Amino acid sequence: MTAPLLIGSGAGFSGDRTDAALPVVRTLIAAGQPAALIFETLAERTLALAQLARRNDPAHGYEPLLDALLAPVLGLCLQHGIPIVGNFGAANPHAAARRVLQLAAELGLPAPRVAVVEGDDLSHDAGRALLQGILGDAFDADRFVCANAYIGAQGIAAALAEGAQVVVCGRVADPALAVGPAMAHHGWRWDNWDRLAAATMAGHLLECGAQVTGGYFADPGMKDVPEVHALGFPIAQLAEDGSIEIFKAANTGGCVDLRTVKEQLLYEVHDPAAYLTPDVVADISAVTVTQMGPDRVAVRNVRGHARPAQLKANVFSHGGWLAEGEISYAGPNAAARARLAADILRRRMQLLGHDTPIRFDLIGVLSVLADDAGAMLARRQPNEAEAQDVRLRAALAHDDAAVAQALLREVNALYTCGPAGGGGVRTGQRARLNAVSCLVPREAITATHRFIA
Repeated sequence: MTAPLLIGSGAGFSGDRTDAALPVVRTLIAAGQPAALIFETLAERTLALAQLARRNDPAHGYEPLLDALLAPVLGLCLQHGIPIVGNFGAANPHAAARRVLQLAAELGLPAPRVAVVEGDDLSHDAGRALLQGILGDAFDADRFVCANAYIGAQGIAAALAEGAQVVVCGRVADPALAVGPAMAHHGWRWDNWDRLAAATMAGHLLECGAQVTGGYFADPGMKDVPEVHALGFPIAQLAEDGSIEIFKAANTGGCVDLRTVKEQLLYEVHDPAAYLTPDVVADISAVTVTQMGPDRVAVRNVRGHARPAQLKANVFSHGGWLAEGEISYAGPNAAARARLAADILRRRMQLLGHDTPIRFDLIGVLSVLADDAGAMLARRQPNEAEAQDVRLRAALAHDDAAVAQALLREVNALYTCGPAGGGGVRTGQRARLNAVSCLVPREAITATHRFIA
């Protein structure tokens, strides 16, 4: 019977705190149990940004914070036999793997065994042909940039079984980061659906980092969280029988209780009886959640069913340009001046021959609940007359970079050509990628791993 495996979370998204992993690693070391550390830093948005970065520079396209995330913990993990698994490879896992080796050398560490999991990238000719056959007219060959399939944990598990100390992934499914170490450690069969489902839900509880330890959960006066500024990141203990216990790094803030765990269990789960992943269909409809002690919660009775016959893929294509400009108005009649500024921008763009939709937000009056069509903004808001601090945001998307630039010039011109008292102009323009999702046959994807020297 194998000992329980500890899996610690070092990050829950791209841009997460870079000091969060060290307390986790120290807790793993102190526990003296078999352990692994995972970094989840990839989402559709971040993968799209990574693809753009790789197109600009073939040496980039991986997690920008890779050095900052790994430097504090790489030496400790190597010293104590704690493998690191992350999807920080993003659009360029091989470049990320080479950077890990360079970082180890810079830190004076022995060269780690670094493996790259491959197979998610469908940007090659065969992948394009496959996607075109599935999407038909929705596949724009002229605008196509790249495509990635969500693959499972088999490549991770195989790399760890062969002694990988760092496993660099691209677009694996988020829970697979935990499933791979669990399979390598416990040696479960790949058709042991209940165990795969348990490992998947352990990964799901970890994948958003501090969400399960009170971060995204916190709501003052409603759901108070102690020392929320010093949140500890979560650790899952996964036993051979599939039982899970969630706790957090020692001597840190935050909390792990029934509420935080239940919220994260259901986060982004469309059907609790059928949570689809590349490795298994997890069923949490009969799960029990039990408080075992301070900041420690047990999750049991996860069930699993045979994995889907298809895998999800995201297809990215050129989406033109996004232009955003902002300007602030303060004091009496601030909202009315901001509305006048929006009207000036709309009319100026029409005067220049650019009759294109523009989104306007009155930050401080109406922004989150606004809409691109301007229907909400057309109605005066109850709090509008009292607003003393309003920031106008104008944004448009267009294929022509010149049109995007025209809006930004007009926002800047509001300094003197617009309503009184405008200031704090900020403008920006960036390339956009459009994404469409589809399902591809599992047999069309081959996930493998390769060690990088």
